[in-house]
Amino acid sequence: MALAIGGVVAALLAVYLNGGHLELAFPWDHHANAAFKVEKVTTSYSFAPYVSGFDLPDFVTSAPGDPDTLYVVEQPGTIRIVRNGKIAGTFLDIRSLVVSGGEQGLLSMAFSPHYASNHLFYVSYTNVDGNSRVVRYRSANGVGVRSSARILLGVNQPYANHNGGLLMFDKRGYLYFGLGDGGSGGDPQQHAQNMRSRLGKLLRSRSKSPGTRWKTVGLGLRNPWRFSFDSANDNLWVGDVGQDRYEEIDFRRASKLDKLANYGWSRYEGYALYDSSHRYANARAKVSPVIVYSHARGCSVTGGFVYRGKTVRAARGHYFYGDYCAGTVWSFRVGKHGRASAAVVSGHVPSLSSFGVDGNRELYATSLDGTLYRLR
Repeated sequence: MALAIGGVVAALLAVYLNGGHLELAFPWDHHANAAFKVEKVTTSYSFAPYVSGFDLPDFVTSAPGDPDTLYVVEQPGTIRIVRNGKIAGTFLDIRSLVVSGGEQGLLSMAFSPHYASNHLFYVSYTNVDGNSRVVRYRSANGVGVRSSARILLGVNQPYANHNGGLLMFDKRGYLYFGLGDGGSGGDPQQHAQNMRSRLGKLLRSRSKSPGTRWKTVGLGLRNPWRFSFDSANDNLWVGDVGQDRYEEIDFRRASKLDKLANYGWSRYEGYALYDSSHRYANARAKVSPVIVYSHARGCSVTGGFVYRGKTVRAARGHYFYGDYCAGTVWSFRVGKHGRASAAVVSGHVPSLSSFGVDGNRELYATSLDGTLYRLR
């Protein structure tokens, strides 16, 4: 994993020679920006360290029926239990199944909405061959049972980057899975706009008991590293990592989740035309971003959540997102059609890998430096 200084990445992980061009590859697909200005927090709320001692944490969540326990996913292949502000044990250890480093590893988990009774949960990782897997497990006596594994989805990855990897249930009980475009740079094989490929897509389980059948509900995604559903209304928010110039946040109303959405890549990057020679599968399904920022302010967006907790009253109804490279966290008020106010700086989390919420809808953030942060 790259070294981080002040939340800005200062070490190069790898160099790929793809398609006759040299591409610099960093964790979470950030690019070779040397430094970013530390932007002043302008809100009354911000993020503060909560628990430290994790090994490359890249996601945090909670289980239905147990709102005060947190589960922190660690990239090398473990899930740690957090209670009362302390690491309380290990929920699952599948390190021997996972290849970890750069954008690969154990990337997320999701508990069944009926976990309190069925004890089922789902994980996403890149296996030892570098391919994406969605696997269902069962827990017993408060920990995951490794032998209960059932693979629900396998997607081969042509390159080591742009794996996506987030699993998330919507309010109706469908499980969603985000996949990047397969990697390299510029989507050379044009996966994102190819409906015959699962790369560059947002997939949804075809039933509320997730199995091996999946439906494509979004295409034109480059690397939807983190997305979420608003717990108040089920609206979808997607942070899609950009290529050379722009990062974007996309919005999809709950009433349109059953209809195919085209988020634009690799014809478009943000609002701008990226490559006019690339196919555009379904222009009628086009969804334009609600937020775009340039690589002058960051270089790898981390999508977040709409805050619906009770502890920080001033933050209620605001969507939070940030940038892995700059460590800046922004927020804006949400409305019926997406963003309803300007984005303002709302904190700093170095090496920001993810956001997550507990069962009380309180908001957290993970840093690859090893610390879990909490909104206060």
